Amino acid sequence: MKMEARDLAFGYPGHPVGRDVSMSLSAGEVVCLLGPNGSGKTTLFKTLLGLLPAQGESVHVDGTDLANLSAREIGRRVSYVPQAHESYFPFTVLDVVLMGRTAHGGLFSTPSADDRERAGHALGQVAISHLADATYTRISGGERQLALVARALAQDARIMILDEPTASLDFGNQVRVLERILALADQGMGILVSTHNPDHALACADRVVLLHRGRVVEDGQPEVVITRESLMKLYGVDVDVAQFESTPEPRTLCVPRFARRPRHAGLGPDSGAESDAVLP
Repeated sequence: MKMEARDLAFGYPGHPVGRDVSMSLSAGEVVCLLGPNGSGKTTLFKTLLGLLPAQGESVHVDGTDLANLSAREIGRRVSYVPQAHESYFPFTVLDVVLMGRTAHGGLFSTPSADDRERAGHALGQVAISHLADATYTRISGGERQLALVARALAQDARIMILDEPTASLDFGNQVRVLERILALADQGMGILVSTHNPDHALACADRVVLLHRGRVVEDGQPEVVITRESLMKLYGVDVDVAQFESTPEPRTLCVPRFARRPRHAGLGPDSGAESDAVLP
């Protein structure tokens, strides 16, 4: 399975957002899309999902123009994971995952035994089978995000697009979501993911695409694309991109450069310095 955009122009009626975008995604590959707010990432995703028509040229999935596929046919090829959100209805986690099976049935059809089996398998793939009967509105943000990944898996599509899946998650849940993304790619899925954190791209991407003002400015291996110069152009901030030794291989991290308030020696809680505070 392969998705490819060729000289794509995208946007809304009367409001172009981007143009001349060429990029591809193959089975087993993780491609990370980096770009500042307003660069067109969400609009590009909507176009790749067929929710917005291309304004110029095309998007192809396994050689077929997306414009020639129905919404259901697209749903069987490409799945979508939005940012975790609150739900107003007390669905169980299993019910939420079963919604991913609508691409293979009808919106109001009753889930079959096969649908339930596939939904249960999807929960197992993201290691939250124990939450099947939990109420979606009562689980943590990280667990909700994994449930949305499971819902996309239940579609049985071989390409998955994730829109900032680690946004608003604590550090531990960010790691867990990234681990799931890597595991899915290892199983042969093509993964396109957007993030505002270049360290996440360095951690899990095979390729990184930099999007600025609706255009691709760089596309290549993370260590080549993510540099001090490229991040300064993209975000307008000064960043050190440094490698450090780790096991099993060296890693690269981005550290922002900004003036730090100096630490004052002797004022910490264990300094033994006298304090004028009056304790009750």
